[in-house]
Amino acid sequence: MSDTIERLEKLNREAELGGGEARIERQHDKGKLTARERIDLLLDPGSFHEVDKLKTHRCVDFDMDQKKIPGDGVVTGYGKVDGRTVFVFAQDFTVFGGSLSGAFAEKICKIMDLAIDNGAPLVGLNDSGGARIQEGVVSLAGYADIFDRNVAASGVIPQISAIMGPCAGGAVYSPALTDFVCMVEDTSYMFITGPDVVKTVTSEEVTKQDLGGAQVHSEESGVSHFESKNEEEAIAQIRELLSFVPSNNADDPPRVATDDPVDRADESLMDLVPEDPKKPYDMTSLIEQVADDNHYFEVQKEWAKNITIGFARFDGRPVGVVANQPQHLAGCLDIDSSVKAARFVRFCDSFNIPLLTFVDVPGFLPGVDQEYNGIIRHGAKLLYAFSEATVPKITFITRKAYGGAYDVMSSKHIGGDLNYAFPTAEIAVMGPDGAVNIVFREELENADNPDEKKDELVERYRETFANPFRAAELGYIDEVIKPTKTRERICSGLELLENKRDENPPKKHGNIPL
Repeated sequence: MSDTIERLEKLNREAELGGGEARIERQHDKGKLTARERIDLLLDPGSFHEVDKLKTHRCVDFDMDQKKIPGDGVVTGYGKVDGRTVFVFAQDFTVFGGSLSGAFAEKICKIMDLAIDNGAPLVGLNDSGGARIQEGVVSLAGYADIFDRNVAASGVIPQISAIMGPCAGGAVYSPALTDFVCMVEDTSYMFITGPDVVKTVTSEEVTKQDLGGAQVHSEESGVSHFESKNEEEAIAQIRELLSFVPSNNADDPPRVATDDPVDRADESLMDLVPEDPKKPYDMTSLIEQVADDNHYFEVQKEWAKNITIGFARFDGRPVGVVANQPQHLAGCLDIDSSVKAARFVRFCDSFNIPLLTFVDVPGFLPGVDQEYNGIIRHGAKLLYAFSEATVPKITFITRKAYGGAYDVMSSKHIGGDLNYAFPTAEIAVMGPDGAVNIVFREELENADNPDEKKDELVERYRETFANPFRAAELGYIDEVIKPTKTRERICSGLELLENKRDENPPKKHGNIPL
């Protein structure tokens, strides 16, 4: 018995040491933590239970049978985050560069199956050189097995990926299939083909960071949802993200106690929306002022800035927030903002998270580039997502709501449960200038002073449509409220809709315009 225990302890030490002290030191020199250090930061202290700690690869080609390390380059298991069960895998770059073998993939697949079967979130900490070349197609099959489970888990359990180092080639598709991707400045990157291949094929010279670094994917491509200065910050963001979402699609999002009164009224809201309809303001300020403890957890902050998405709490209840941002492109909807918001809406709907929408949108962004790149198709994604969503939907029109963009932004017509408007709301087919040019074309052409006549007609149009009362008369707006009542209406609305039951017609799945 003592010999067996000694052997077990020896194997455990080898597994915990990974690629050895020298490689661990090199990992630290790059500003990176080890796989086990990352797990320790993510999970509650002492809660981690490891699975397949001693598993090794079965490859015998290229003398690989002489190179075996217990665990085979990935640490898998489960633990707690704020007392709730979470499954996790962390790729270990110190072991074979974190490359994926058949055994490595089997470990990840086992933990994914456990997460799905037990209805708990899955967090993947990625730091890998890609497929293990010595294993050939076995490695590629391992990736496909993981992808298949990513798809099976989609909409069933929350899936979060943190990119803590390299992630290239086929390896990028697993994170892309998950709900949220976090990246770290300077030390992480993602791309399908690396700089050398790009140079060979296109003659372009580019660095790894310029091709697929955290800044690129957070600001240009939208692949990354969070960009962190270091790994500690990235893991803290993941822990906070998990605090807003349920463990699975059958659970409600976790409610927390709060001392913030539901009827708190912030008088500064009365002056937040400018009287000048062309003057911008910061929509995130409005969200922060009405949320519990003035806290708004923004997602994809640096990409498609003309719309903001994120999580907040009201009377302790988590909600997903979607809001036009007048500070950027006047809050217009374009291709990127439509895609950004649509995917977030579908995530919230998958996991029973109510949707809160703030509308200040002058329409869809015009232009040849937008039309050529499919604004019709991409804009329809947001329309589809809001219309498909069956969770509670509360909408506030703060100022402009013009044209089809009014319909798309969770209007009453596509299933908005409670629709409110500020007195500053303007609901119309288009803005006054464009409308007057069309409706009163002949009057303007025959006027002695066209400019003066246009000013008069614009003012008349504003008196008719630059207010929410016409929509309220028709029942499209449930109530016109003072801005100071916003928080109270949200909190009471969430309580009212707490037991909402709504279902879409039976189908295998819809055909969203991808």
